[in-house]
Amino acid sequence: MTHVARRRVFYIPGYDPHPPRRYRELYRTESRKQAVISGYRIEQKSDRADTSWMVRAEMEGHLVHSRIDVLVWHDLVQTSMKAGILGTYLSLLRTAWIYLSTGTLRRLSWLAKGPVFAALYPILMLLGQLLIAILGAALIAGAAAWTVTAAGTFVTGLVGLGGDPSSLAWTIIGSAVFWVIFLPLVVAALRWFKAQDHRTFAYYLMNDFAYTARKRGAYPDEIEARLIEWRHRIEAALRENVDEVLIVGHSSGAHMAVSLVADILRSNRFQDTGPALSLLTLGQVIPMVSFLPEARRLRRDLRMLATAERIVWLDVSAPGDGCSFALADPVSVSGVAPARGQKWPIIISAAFTKTLSEETQQKLRRRWFRLHFQYLCAFDLPGDYDYFRITAGPRTLGQRFEGRQSSNSRIDVPASRFTSTIT
Repeated sequence: MTHVARRRVFYIPGYDPHPPRRYRELYRTESRKQAVISGYRIEQKSDRADTSWMVRAEMEGHLVHSRIDVLVWHDLVQTSMKAGILGTYLSLLRTAWIYLSTGTLRRLSWLAKGPVFAALYPILMLLGQLLIAILGAALIAGAAAWTVTAAGTFVTGLVGLGGDPSSLAWTIIGSAVFWVIFLPLVVAALRWFKAQDHRTFAYYLMNDFAYTARKRGAYPDEIEARLIEWRHRIEAALRENVDEVLIVGHSSGAHMAVSLVADILRSNRFQDTGPALSLLTLGQVIPMVSFLPEARRLRRDLRMLATAERIVWLDVSAPGDGCSFALADPVSVSGVAPARGQKWPIIISAAFTKTLSEETQQKLRRRWFRLHFQYLCAFDLPGDYDYFRITAGPRTLGQRFEGRQSSNSRIDVPASRFTSTIT
């Protein structure tokens, strides 16, 4: 078996406003931990580009050089998060209407409760914040208005200017005081809640789901443009003297990775004699997009990859990750699986309960976002899945999982109401 000596890895993050250095440093710290646990050597060196780094690994008796590039779209995420408070609440109404009116949310709940709760969480949190802001401001403004009205009426009565006209005047003044206090307090409270979003993640998640649903499942124009740019870069890598080109899509980046690989195959510039082309999707939330009515492009790409001969596609998730559709076959549940001949993806579990020590599991308890990133981190008791062996080891993805069958817990029941594709 020919081992991998050189590899190119292209990583697509999820909906994340942070720059690529976050992933570079995560890889550095976690690969060191995994190397100590698993008994191999791995070194990392920053590349001239801030979006990539070089990895030198000694594993399984072989020396491997890998270059890892982050395919950047955090700038698009940052732009989409500038809607402000009012814009976020308008997005809430629009996004909730799309998922509810199309029946998509109900069908998603058939697959897994965790991602559906994650989708409902920002809606309930933001509405709760609005309610608290309104009630709190109403109590304070109401007390102030009542005090002004009562005091004014009392003083007027003392000086002998009592009567209905005076009482009515103080009532009007009290009403004006209420609104002058109430509206700024509501705005101030909502601004305070937004400032705490690094703890609650309500605005972040709402912007994430709103961006996905903005075109009812179709890719926004700026994402389509980015996919074209990425395809050209990967096609160039496929012409290099490397043994494997590996595309990794995490979370919201998984469905973009699917479309990217489909575009590469469709362009017909992929040589059979060149490097192996591999696709790894981690913690995918593909049904959140593929179940929407206008996701015809994505459903076409899923159907195409399901029977593709020139790739290997491994999908890794874990039931402990409440932010992903764990063990759901994105092709089958989207209703686009071919009648026969489906090869991909191979669905396996990262099995957090078996690959993480009890101590680590306790540390990560209720840390849902950290668990969602565990696929990119070290495992105390690594099983078949080891992110660093896959991205820096001497075997291609196909070699490493040759003959591997999907998990028996794989979910493959068609659940999407919308199954049409681009013809």
